[in-house]
Amino acid sequence: MMRQFDQDCIFCKIAKGDIPSKIVYQDEFVTAFEDLSPVTPVHILIIPNGHYRDLNDCGEDEAGLLGHILLSAAKIAKIQGISDSGYRVVANDGPDAGQTVFHLHFHLLGGRPMNFRSQ
Repeated sequence: MMRQFDQDCIFCKIAKGDIPSKIVYQDEFVTAFEDLSPVTPVHILIIPNGHYRDLNDCGEDEAGLLGHILLSAAKIAKIQGISDSGYRVVANDGPDAGQTVFHLHFHLLGGRPMNFRSQ
């Protein structure tokens, strides 16, 4: 069962349509929109439509939702034209990992070659 929106959360407001955003995909479970500060040519944020703070806020009941998010990422990569060249799906979980908005979200990154480095 999907959680309710948090009235104070910016990502919940985007999913509800209260804050304008460049939405590239939306269904009953997820909303995907362009990142305001992209680090790659394609940088899409994918969020659940209900409020989850981070991955630690999810349990076994959310396994289907988490799978849906990853399948949605693959669908969006195809729509964005990066599925053949490759893409990355990243979740920053907690402040030490770089999470700045505390609503579970995944970054879909692509459109250029990437390497692995820790900052």
